[in-house]
Amino acid sequence: QVQLVESGGGLVQGGDSLRLSCAASGRTFSTFSTYVMGWFRQVPGKEREFVGAISRSSDSPYYGDSGKGRFTISRDNAKDTVYLQMNTLKPEDTAVYYCAAGSSLRVGDPPHYGLIYWGKGTLVTVSS
Repeated sequence: QVQLVESGGGLVQGGDSLRLSCAASGRTFSTFSTYVMGWFRQVPGKEREFVGAISRSSDSPYYGDSGKGRFTISRDNAKDTVYLQMNTLKPEDTAVYYCAAGSSLRVGDPPHYGLIYWGKGTLVTVSS
C-alpha cells in the first residue's frame, strides 16, 4: 500500500509561481521508483484533468494540454517525492491538484487514468 500526500498549495496572484510536492509513504521502499507518477487537477463540477506525468526513469515527463509550457514535473526517487513546478500562474489554473501513482497511465481514461494510488489533493487558488 502506498499513501500520497500533496503539499504546497495556497493562494497566489496571477503571474506567480508555485511548487507542489507529493510525498509517498507506506510500502514505498524499492517500489516508488517503479511507479509512473501523475499530476491532475479538478475544478468542482468538472472532470478531473490530466496535467502531466513522469516515468519511472524520470527522463521523459509528458504533459497534457493544461500542463504544457508553464508546468514542469520532476521526481526524486531517493526522497520518494514528485514535484510540480507551476510558473506564470493564471486564474484558470485554480483547482484542487492531485498526484497519483501506478504501474501505467491511461491518459484517455478519466477519472482515474489507470492509476491506483491517489492523494487527497491540495488547493491552488490564483487571484487575478
